[in-house]
Amino acid sequence: MEQQYHSTTIENNAQQYWQDKNVFQTIEDANKEKFYCLSMFPYPSGSLHMGHVRNYTIGDVISRYQYMLGKNVLQPMGWDAFGLPAENAAIKNNIPPATWTRQNIKHIREQMMRLGFAYDWSREITTCDPDYYRFEQWFFLRLFKKGLVYKKNAEVNWDPVDQTVLANEQVVNGRGWRSGALVERREIPQWFLKITSYADELLNDLDTLEHWPQQVKTMQRNWIGRSEGVDITFSVPEHSPLPIFTTRPDTLYGVTYIAIAPQHPLAKQFAENNPSLKSFIDECRNIKVAEAEMATMEKRGVPLGISATHPLTGKPIPIWVANFVLMEYGYGALMAVPAHDQRDFEFAKSYDLPIKPVITPIDSSEPDLSTRAFTEPGVLINSAEFTGLTSEQAFNAIAAHLEALELGDRKVNYRLRDWGISRQRYWGTPIPIIYCMNCGIVPVPEHDLPVVLPEEVEFTGVSSPLKNMPSFLHTTCPKCGGPAERETDTFDTFMESSWYYARFTCKKLTKAMLDGRANYWLPVDQYIGGIEHAVLHLLYARFFHKLMRDEGLLNSDEPFLRLLSQGMVLNNGVKMSKSKGNVVDPQQLVDLYGADTVRLFIMFAAPPEQSLEWSDSGVEGAHRFLKRLWAYAYEVQETIKKYNRLPKTNLLGMANWEMTNAAQTETFRQIYEILDQAKFDYERQQYNTVVSSCMKILNLLTKIPEADSGIDIRDIIIHKGMSILLRLLAPITPHITHQLWQDLNYSGIVLHTNWPRSSPIVFKVDSVEMVVQVNGKLRSKIRVPHGADQETIAMKLKQDSKIQQATQGKLIKKIITVPGKLINVVTSES
Repeated sequence: MEQQYHSTTIENNAQQYWQDKNVFQTIEDANKEKFYCLSMFPYPSGSLHMGHVRNYTIGDVISRYQYMLGKNVLQPMGWDAFGLPAENAAIKNNIPPATWTRQNIKHIREQMMRLGFAYDWSREITTCDPDYYRFEQWFFLRLFKKGLVYKKNAEVNWDPVDQTVLANEQVVNGRGWRSGALVERREIPQWFLKITSYADELLNDLDTLEHWPQQVKTMQRNWIGRSEGVDITFSVPEHSPLPIFTTRPDTLYGVTYIAIAPQHPLAKQFAENNPSLKSFIDECRNIKVAEAEMATMEKRGVPLGISATHPLTGKPIPIWVANFVLMEYGYGALMAVPAHDQRDFEFAKSYDLPIKPVITPIDSSEPDLSTRAFTEPGVLINSAEFTGLTSEQAFNAIAAHLEALELGDRKVNYRLRDWGISRQRYWGTPIPIIYCMNCGIVPVPEHDLPVVLPEEVEFTGVSSPLKNMPSFLHTTCPKCGGPAERETDTFDTFMESSWYYARFTCKKLTKAMLDGRANYWLPVDQYIGGIEHAVLHLLYARFFHKLMRDEGLLNSDEPFLRLLSQGMVLNNGVKMSKSKGNVVDPQQLVDLYGADTVRLFIMFAAPPEQSLEWSDSGVEGAHRFLKRLWAYAYEVQETIKKYNRLPKTNLLGMANWEMTNAAQTETFRQIYEILDQAKFDYERQQYNTVVSSCMKILNLLTKIPEADSGIDIRDIIIHKGMSILLRLLAPITPHITHQLWQDLNYSGIVLHTNWPRSSPIVFKVDSVEMVVQVNGKLRSKIRVPHGADQETIAMKLKQDSKIQQATQGKLIKKIITVPGKLINVVTSES
């Protein structure tokens, strides 16, 4: 064993061993409990940043811990390889996106290997490879056949910099999520997946995801946005009726104007002869689509110059074109009730429109409508025969009345829109559709898949080069044999990331998308990734999973059982980014300190779900701990090797525990107490306290008291304590623990060793210190025998002066105990 800790040599040796022995290659085993751990795969844009390293270290710690529990663990890795950055880099550097992408993949793979991640590289997936996306194309055609895919002209979010369409989820603060450009509204032909057909199931099944963060589930519920209401028909003289969806039919008598979206057909019709309206509609092309922004932006509009007819009063209601109305929600029109909707109130105030109260609070007080709308439910006023009903009663009564008059119908509506999946860019999966002058839209026959994306291309601008490649564009119609053209749009890259987790389970399968192995591994037991994907990737993956289930490819309903959304990595309180100049290069740290140091610091600095504040001194401290561990192991190596040369036996059973030295036995007891706490912390994924526990054990081992009386068990404590410490650290710092386990002649490799168990022998002969509270307030600590009954505990409490003082003059009603940890004395005044 080397005297000094040389991280590079140690880590290279461990990684070479794992690679030579194929330690992390996994096959299905019906006799073992499976555990599928997956971290969201990266976009290969250059090098790993510290956020990546944190994400993947957390996943690796979870996986290695599950290995040591004896489970059949799958932890794969791959590359979300399509996307705009590669295309933009190609334009900037005059290099094909495929070349740029694969160069980055090679570099990042090497970085991951240096960090010692326990990946099954035999299952590696690259989404830009035809053997991956061919099955995506096949699945698209299956959905097309089932009517779950369609094409239509649609108002879309257009990114003028990236020259492509963005889904609503990809518009952040009115800007493209990648380019940061102000988003415009345009109408172009688009392919859509009917995610709305699964809206109810996507919503209801959130209740089954018990191990997902509540915040993520709330974000998805809000995005799906299920609302119950009524479709109401407002007639418009000399024009088609105007349908409007509302969730508040109880406010119908308070309607003072109707607002329609700038993209509404009625608005476009009138704009042809109204220059000011046309100008307003043109301005709204940059309309913000995030509801949070629309709630705060200035409400602007233009009167249409015509009125609709109120369905119950018959009175005329003026129609306005307003910038706060979304064409995508409902019918692109809303009935405005300024007295009871804040958005409507602000618009009415701006344009001096009437504000008519029709709801009053339950307590009959008069709401102040001078500065704000009264938006709560209450009791109806000024509402004809419905006056006096509660809002809940009026909802049903007015809905029934409208249905009887055939002027309305109850309806469930969703904020969720169908998923626009086509992008007007090159670097993506080709959509397997052919356009024929005679036959129209024709799907590519399955036997002609994959439609391969040409990789040797030249860019002359931001538009897709596919449009200028006759070898790709021109083809023959599969139906009539006539000349035809291929679709030049490509899939939204979220298509690839919506099913990759399933393909990992049977990556080498060439004749089908998935097989029975997918049902062995799925759903993923633990998924790790940032909360920024809550309503993008995570929602789409849940949708895709249900699509694959309904195609007979899977037998589960959800893709991910548990979700861990790790926090950000901060530097001086700010998220690391190149633009802020506060990035820490993980590669430099690995070169300087070793991968184990980086991993140890990341897991010690903060709980996984919280933000991590970078600290150079913290990294140095982690490195000092590992050097100290190595030095101690070197010092006691002969003691440990001596016991490891003995025939396999129960060392704890060798000692006469009634005669052992009391101080040493107390040290041993503390080690096992820390072991139990560390096991608990591993299960709840609080790895910072696991590291703290390991530091405590090392401190105890280096300070084992001398045996001034009784049997000396120092060597047994060293042997057993080091065995426990290395196993506790193994998932976090796998290289140094792998090397020490072998150097100290413990059996096998540490990864394949059983997780350490508590020793009942040690606990039986000892006492435990328990915290004592009086009415929930900390008052003292007492030591009681392990397993002490209530009578013994009560007697010990009577002997403690602090407890006697805290309970003096009070009646003890009961004593509540948490075995081995806490006593709470509940009192009342006597």
